[in-house]
Amino acid sequence: MYLREGRSLLLKVKKPSTPFILNTNPVLNPNKEPQSDQNQTQFEESQVLNTLKQEPSISLALNYFKSIANSNSFKHTPQTYQCMIHKLALESHIDGIQYLLQQMKLEGISCSEDLFVIVIDSYHQKGLVEQALKMFYRINEFGCEPTVRIYNRVLDALLSENRLSMIHPIYGNMKRDGLEPDLHTYNILLKALCMNDKIDSACKLLNEMASAGYSPDAMSYATIVSSMCKLGKLDEARGLVRRFRSYASVYNALISGYCVEYKLKEALDMFEEMLVEGVDPDVRSYSMIISSLSSVGNVELSLAVFAKMFVRGCSPNIYTFASLMKGYFKAGRVHEAFDFWNRMVREGIETNTVFYNTVIHGLCSNGNVDEALSVSYQMEENGWAPNVVSYSSLINGFAKVGDLVGASETWNRMMSNGCHPNVVAYTSMVDVLCRHCMFDRAHSLIEKMVLENCTPNTVTFNAFIKGLCSNRRVDWAMNAFDEMKHYGCAPNIVTYNELLDGLFKVNRLKDSFGIVREIEEKGIEWNLVTYNTILSGFCHAGMLEDALQLLGKMLVRGIKPDAITYNIIIFTYCKKGKVKSAVQLLDRIRAGDDWCPDVISYTSLIWGLCNWVDLEEAISYLNKMINEGICPNVATWHVLVQCVFNSLGHLGPIHILDDILGYG
Repeated sequence: MYLREGRSLLLKVKKPSTPFILNTNPVLNPNKEPQSDQNQTQFEESQVLNTLKQEPSISLALNYFKSIANSNSFKHTPQTYQCMIHKLALESHIDGIQYLLQQMKLEGISCSEDLFVIVIDSYHQKGLVEQALKMFYRINEFGCEPTVRIYNRVLDALLSENRLSMIHPIYGNMKRDGLEPDLHTYNILLKALCMNDKIDSACKLLNEMASAGYSPDAMSYATIVSSMCKLGKLDEARGLVRRFRSYASVYNALISGYCVEYKLKEALDMFEEMLVEGVDPDVRSYSMIISSLSSVGNVELSLAVFAKMFVRGCSPNIYTFASLMKGYFKAGRVHEAFDFWNRMVREGIETNTVFYNTVIHGLCSNGNVDEALSVSYQMEENGWAPNVVSYSSLINGFAKVGDLVGASETWNRMMSNGCHPNVVAYTSMVDVLCRHCMFDRAHSLIEKMVLENCTPNTVTFNAFIKGLCSNRRVDWAMNAFDEMKHYGCAPNIVTYNELLDGLFKVNRLKDSFGIVREIEEKGIEWNLVTYNTILSGFCHAGMLEDALQLLGKMLVRGIKPDAITYNIIIFTYCKKGKVKSAVQLLDRIRAGDDWCPDVISYTSLIWGLCNWVDLEEAISYLNKMINEGICPNVATWHVLVQCVFNSLGHLGPIHILDDILGYG
């Protein structure tokens, strides 16, 4: 055995809550009179083992074990100790395990490999990896020699607790102890390397495995493929899969990688390749494909894959059904989602928390928050307690519709049920408070998050900054922008977009351009909202040339303009008196297939014609607008009425009105 530098061989053993010595008679029948030493019943090992195994109560089993240990009727054997320690391990009774190990040591009873594995596993399950390692270093004290199996259990425990730096030294000890790693050892090492993003080293380890006579199995390849996908190396992962086509789990790892990147065509290609290669997709394969298709609202193709699943004899699980429900909600087909749920109920398919949370989230996403609330109560009635995901979806749903009362009542219900809010719940409450201009309370909630060890993230600050900027509280928003950096939250393009919008609204052009420079310096990619926000700012400042230059830059960078973009440019032209250019732009766009002018486009143009041309030309575009099936709104009529009054004075419009009403 080799001990890492700085580690102690001593293990402080806490005394169990109950003393080992209780009485001198076996606890078999408490009402039975004690027997004399001469008439003391002698027990066979098989009898003691049978009694211990059949006793469901851990405390009674332990009392029985202790009582016969202090009588002359039986001397415990390695098998009875192992049986009792195994029962204690199932209950994570660490103190009892430690004490029995000490008793074994005092009695000179050696630990077997199986028993030491049980001990290491019990520490692992309790999250006491450090104690497990210390016990491992004392293995020789208990008459047990380290084996590959025991080493693997220790390595597993370290891996599960992300103690990656400790794995290599333990593996080195194993080699120095003359023990050759087995397939399980190699798979643990592979996973450790992949968790450290050392993919090249993991691939080299595959060759070492082959040299040692171990063929990598499905777990080996699936581990590396998953890690490659996580690092965005999808092509390399695909090449590795094609070298090892035997298992569904390896294909699943790659399909999962494609699905995460929303590369659904590639995911479907790999799914079809599985079928061609004779590898039967499992329920996870189908569910991942269905979930990804549902995420983009492609319900029809999801149902087609679902049907293929049945044809090939693969039974769906509740996660498959939840994915289909997600698709219906994503596509806004709420009634069909409930029809599907009713069919599930009729066929006796039991739901679970994940399914209910899918329904609650889907309803909230479609604005049906009251129905989602009813589902949460139905969930409770059916024995599934809502969790933080359920409550977060509800609070977020109420926040999106601006219902502060609903969000607050759900928050209180969550807290009274002993469920601690997560960052989504906190962020949603910040959002709804800001929608009601309660900025002090929103900021206090952010501070409370920190005290509750729930660190606010970028989305939290974005909600706060958006609320402030929408209400022209730009100075506070800039302070919040600096504060988020203090909490380690990196601003993203959404943060900058909100700040730009707020700064342009209060005509702080210099600060706006400073934000634009910061975005450029940090190399953050602009999105369509960024361009539209800056274009709108230029428009309000009357900076037509700058707006047109930015539009050109936008097109060069491959960002496709939308309705907002075109409407901003049309209005800017009209504001600067270049109505002819606005008309040409509208006509050119209308002739293409990219976008059709809407009520905002025509209203802006009519405003420009009224102000810079004449009423007659404005009326002609009003007729074009109506002929294209676009209904004028209040703003359109307001522009025209104002133009009529300006052109004809006060009596002219009244005469026109009389003509319209038939009074003339």
